[in-house]
Formats: sequence, structure tokens, C-alpha cells
Amino acid sequence: MEIVVPKWGVTMDEAHLVVWLKKVGDLVTEDEPVAEMETDKADAEIVSQVSGRITELLVEEGAQVEAGQVIARVEATSGDPT
Repeated sequence: MEIVVPKWGVTMDEAHLVVWLKKVGDLVTEDEPVAEMETDKADAEIVSQVSGRITELLVEEGAQVEAGQVIARVEATSGDPT
């Protein structure tokens, strides 16, 4: 499963990845925050859409990212990953 940067609003084209809240190998649950982003208008958290284990972080902290860009991958697990 890929975690992508959502498009927040009509004019949002890119954002700044401020900090990763998870690292490769960490377990996450559905809707759990994995990163903090900021745009020119707001700060927001990126959440995982599935429960599983983070397998890749594709963007470094401090990088500019575009709406729709894949920033991480999660290997989905069934049920609670803990």
C-alpha cells in the first residue's frame, strides 16, 4: 500500500514534509499519523490508510513534495498489527 500526499484544497500543489513520525519497520494502524506536512496555508498530518508495517520512506524530512506523490509504502497486515 502506498501513502500519498493528499490534495488539500483547490490551490494546493505542493507541501513541505516537516518530520516523519514513523520509521522503516514501525507498525502503524489505519488512520495513524505517519508524517507532518505544511503548506503555504496549513499544517497537517499524513495518515496511513491501512494497518501494517512501514517498509519504505521515499522522501527525506525537509523535502518539497507534490500532491499525489507517493511518500511511503506500508505492507498491509490483517487485524491489529501490535
